[in-house]
Amino acid sequence: MRDSLSTDTRLALDLALTVRHDGHGGVADDLTDPAALTAWVRARPAAVPSAADFTADAVTLGAVRDLRVAVRALFARAVHPAAPSSADAGRLPPAAEALARLNSAAARTPSVPVLTWGDGAEPRARRQPVGGEEELVAVLAQAVIAFLAGPDRPRLRACHAPRCVRYFLKEHPRQEWCEPSCGNRARVARHHERHRGHG
Repeated sequence: MRDSLSTDTRLALDLALTVRHDGHGGVADDLTDPAALTAWVRARPAAVPSAADFTADAVTLGAVRDLRVAVRALFARAVHPAAPSSADAGRLPPAAEALARLNSAAARTPSVPVLTWGDGAEPRARRQPVGGEEELVAVLAQAVIAFLAGPDRPRLRACHAPRCVRYFLKEHPRQEWCEPSCGNRARVARHHERHRGHG
């Protein structure tokens, strides 16, 4: 992925990618309990305000997982008419419900624009929740909205390599898979399929 991705784009993709293939043909979830969510948030100090002090509870975990379902539904809509991730086929809420969930989550915390301008850097605007307690779900939802309404969304694709359930941003015209290893698995699967037909 490009280093030039916005914080919002990276955060939106990172949330969707907490659903991944488990290496054995199944689907794994990186957000299985509050401790896993706490670790995930703390690993993103540039994207999530007060990440270092964040500790998840069961309610926050449930809200983030509900938001992730909406995000993956909207990612599936964004890649249409191509097929969604195989982890999502037939398991996602309708787009209208996903939009309502996303917008409701984004509204949980009023926010204001804050300008940062470090030495030798360009000025950057980011949204900062107002008040004391940072609302993780709102921060995530607002990042997803910025991504889906932004310039990177048209490059969003679902990887259709065997066992892969990831979404990715297409970096060049011939890119079909999220990673080279997925391309290798897809080529091997095609090779076996061709030779099975001649056997």
